[in-house]
Amino acid sequence: MKFHFIDEPELEFGSGKHICPRAGITDYGVYDTRLSDRRDKLFVGAVGTNETLDKLGEWLERRSQYIPAKPDAAQPNLFPAFPGFNLETGFKAQFEYGSRTPRPLKNAVIEKILQIEDWNKRVEAAVNMYHEQIKFLAQNRTVDVIVCIIPDILYDSISMEKEIVLEETLEEKPVNDDVETEEDEEADDALESNFRRALKAKTMQFAVPLQLIREISFEPIVKEQQDEATKAWNFCTALYYKANRQTVPWKLVTNLNKPSACFVGISFYRSRDKKTLNTSLAQVFDELGNGVILRGTPVELDKDDRRPHLSEDQAYQLLKKALSEYRVAMNNVPGRLVLHKSSNFNGAELSGFKLATTEMQVQSVDFLTVMDSDFRLFRKGIYPPYRGSHVELDRKTHLLYTRGSVKYYRTQTSLYIPQPLEVRIVESDESANTLCSEILGLTKMNWNNTQFDGKYPITIGCSRRVGEVMKYLTEKDPEPQISYSFYM
Repeated sequence: MKFHFIDEPELEFGSGKHICPRAGITDYGVYDTRLSDRRDKLFVGAVGTNETLDKLGEWLERRSQYIPAKPDAAQPNLFPAFPGFNLETGFKAQFEYGSRTPRPLKNAVIEKILQIEDWNKRVEAAVNMYHEQIKFLAQNRTVDVIVCIIPDILYDSISMEKEIVLEETLEEKPVNDDVETEEDEEADDALESNFRRALKAKTMQFAVPLQLIREISFEPIVKEQQDEATKAWNFCTALYYKANRQTVPWKLVTNLNKPSACFVGISFYRSRDKKTLNTSLAQVFDELGNGVILRGTPVELDKDDRRPHLSEDQAYQLLKKALSEYRVAMNNVPGRLVLHKSSNFNGAELSGFKLATTEMQVQSVDFLTVMDSDFRLFRKGIYPPYRGSHVELDRKTHLLYTRGSVKYYRTQTSLYIPQPLEVRIVESDESANTLCSEILGLTKMNWNNTQFDGKYPITIGCSRRVGEVMKYLTEKDPEPQISYSFYM
């Protein structure tokens, strides 16, 4: 057993580098200010009651101005001030929210929905109500992103998840649930009905990303909510990324002396009734963090390990399509492919993946399994390990702490004992330390949250979140959108 510590990966911004998205944007501006075709006016549409639409307008206006840091914060790096979303400071852009872009919901319609006793029908009615207004905005107004405000009176009747501030910043879920458990086998026959997922799937055809927010989030001080500056950071960054889909607020620092790398994440999801075959999906990232979403084909559980696996042809077709999309977008093939999978590889999958990379002339490949580990480590004094702690159990098996004590924040940010990721190196041309450093860097590529110590690399986190929405699409629906902004 060997211990290594990986320094916090740097991010690149408009005119400099920093390890923290908030400090980097404040000091150096968003990365895409370097690009000549960048837009600095972003048009925001909105759906909500007249009262909540007014609140949104006031909220956006407040966020165009400086918001001070959390008072008396013991960790100032974790709770910094917000510079304001305007043309002069970090984001170098402004939101346009005019009288023609809000679409009001009728209180009488909401009251009718609240009276529906059947849960599935109530959620479906709420989705249809928002869908009608989203469709109008997408087809008749110039909007880059649409904010859907969930009134307090409606929220508890359609949400099974207990969000704290925004639906877009939920606690990350485990990645190793691709196993069929007794609970799954005895699952209720009823279809899953999730408002957020269903709404995003149903409106995807309109090609305008959505941002959902609860009415209670507009209140300045609410117990268990984030402070005002932190809410502004997360909301504005997510809205900026979704509205400006072709550019990014920050990127990983890349080594120009190494071949260009393409990162792929593959995981699995169950159908809404939890009874049909699993379906695979992939997310391809270039080094800017831009991605391509792909919908795979049904798969079966292995009779021995009870985990889903692709057939050789499925693995070949999925990865070849992913690399073909990358070639179209980047006008070349990557010099190196890094594939993260949320379950173990079998022989058929490896054969299919290798065939695809050979045909597409990828020179270097790394195949990794990334999943939660059952191990727990402690520092002296029962303190959690530092983020970046890397334990080499053997040449192929490694533990990586992506959560834990964060030196820059001078604290542990999670409420629970941090759980490391288990990284299994199946085949690789790179060193283990490089592979783990890349995973740590990819945990920072989530533009839903500006707190940089995410648990999962965006490859795995994205592919799972995509699956949550993808299960609401049918084969009859148009091809799903390829940008992650439609799923986050």
